[in-house]
Amino acid sequence: MSLANYFGVLANAMAIFAGGLLGMLLGSRFTPNLQKITMQALGLVTILIGLEMAMQGTNKLLLILSLVLGGVAGELLGLQRLLNSWEKKMDGQLKDGGRLGKGLIFATLIYGIGPMAIMGSLESGLYGTHNILFTKALLDGTAAIPFAAAMGWGISLAAIPVLIYQGGIVLFALKLAPFLTPEVTGEITAVGGLLILAIGLNVLRVTRISVANLLLAIPIVVLLSIL
Repeated sequence: MSLANYFGVLANAMAIFAGGLLGMLLGSRFTPNLQKITMQALGLVTILIGLEMAMQGTNKLLLILSLVLGGVAGELLGLQRLLNSWEKKMDGQLKDGGRLGKGLIFATLIYGIGPMAIMGSLESGLYGTHNILFTKALLDGTAAIPFAAAMGWGISLAAIPVLIYQGGIVLFALKLAPFLTPEVTGEITAVGGLLILAIGLNVLRVTRISVANLLLAIPIVVLLSIL
């Protein structure tokens, strides 16, 4: 495996960062009312994306177990508290008004969870071709512009976890490929979809779900699906 296998992942991360940066530059032109309606629109679209992804799962019991176990583990580890503490520290330095952590989780889930992220990274690692990730880069970079205009620096910073996550799949593509069957990928997408749905509800201020505490549901669903 050579550096060329990572071109798709690098292109995807750079597109997210560049789109987020452009959105931040445009963000100063957004009045409070424009920011409010943009956030409402993003919340509705996020809920739709989450619902579509959640419907790809076929094993409801697996979905329930993954979320419950992940939520309990996340609560015991205090993931949400750690995130809130880090967010306050970073927001204090950036004077970001409390948006950095929320935008980072939002964008990481939107960009990192889903068939294109997984299958595109496998394509890059196994075959050295990047058709899926190049397409994903165009979509993600375009979407990052309005996201960052409304939510701030966290959108651009999501390029880092996306780079690590997708790069990890590329690195271990040969070992992961036999396990990431369409069924397993579907369950991962379903759990990720519900987390994205929760974010959409939070954005609309319908709920205050501790999404960070539920993040461990993703590795748990992978293990349960394989077993």
